[in-house]
Amino acid sequence: MKHAARFGLLGLTIALSACSVLEGDKIDYKSASKGQTLEVPPDLKQLSRDTHYAVPGGVVSANALEAGKAAQTPDSQAAANRMGDVRIERNGDQRWLVVQRPVEKLWDPVRDFWLENGFTLSLDQINLGIMETDWAENRAKIPQDFIRSTLGKVFDSLYSTGERDKFRTRLERRPDGSTEIFVSHRGMIEVYNSAAKDSTVWQPRPTDPELEVEFLRRMMVKLGVPAEAARAAAASSPQAASVRVARQGNIPVVQIDEGFERAWRRVGLTLDRTGFTVEDRDRSQGVYFVRYVAPGTDQKEPGFFGKVLGVFGSSKSATPPLKYRIVVRSEGNASVVSVLDASGAPENSENAARIVRVIADDLK
Repeated sequence: MKHAARFGLLGLTIALSACSVLEGDKIDYKSASKGQTLEVPPDLKQLSRDTHYAVPGGVVSANALEAGKAAQTPDSQAAANRMGDVRIERNGDQRWLVVQRPVEKLWDPVRDFWLENGFTLSLDQINLGIMETDWAENRAKIPQDFIRSTLGKVFDSLYSTGERDKFRTRLERRPDGSTEIFVSHRGMIEVYNSAAKDSTVWQPRPTDPELEVEFLRRMMVKLGVPAEAARAAAASSPQAASVRVARQGNIPVVQIDEGFERAWRRVGLTLDRTGFTVEDRDRSQGVYFVRYVAPGTDQKEPGFFGKVLGVFGSSKSATPPLKYRIVVRSEGNASVVSVLDASGAPENSENAARIVRVIADDLK
């Protein structure tokens, strides 16, 4: 009854507020409890929940930046805009920063950036160059109507967007001593799983490139770029190179119509977006070392297809993840992505075919 009442009140609030759910691109994130991990498997498997996901703790707001709509230029190549020692590069809907500073001088400012924006960090490993936020809710999407303003401070937990977001930041060293910064988003949404609407499940929702761009833009400001300059630099979105799944011999591959450097960055961001656990990478060899858990198996540790709602604990009969190498190699002006096993031998299994499809779908 309490569960039904909560959703009933929330539904009434949303109905009364109509289209005023979100003004502009306001962002006001509130991280989930550190004691519970809310994770979604990228294979879109739904996992039942009996209770609504609560978000305790205080709200920490970021300073909202007004969205600017700059005219897009027809440019099929990755463009760059430089402001001081920071520039943003782009390829289709993917963007990343290049900063003329070493990772060691950027790590603390980037960590502070996420904390200032209302997140807690579930992963913070400078040796891997990866930090990841906990699941968080954008409270700015909650209607700010009469009911909300009257009851919200007293019954704040009654209000929820039914959405959660997680962001991974990867800092990668360049040979010239500078650093590339990638931000990837994963999202989920809570839906009813029965006609009686007495319980819900969390399921993945599509990656939001606009959220990735917004946080890159804000990060540029954190690193010293004026807000107006950061807004203008992040505006345009040139066409991405074409991507397709093919077979070379008996091996499934992804073919990308662009050179190695751009393909390497795009594949790395895709691995972050789709939930692979990247253990290491070797840019000189074009190799990402990843962990993978096949759908339908119990998971011993989080990984690709292996991160689930961890509220109730893990299975005792867990299956350890498999290790693979995702290889990006140059073929003239194009690039090819393939999957190798842990020893470096080509993989033609169903897992390899599934991994290739996941990568290609996100790159398209």
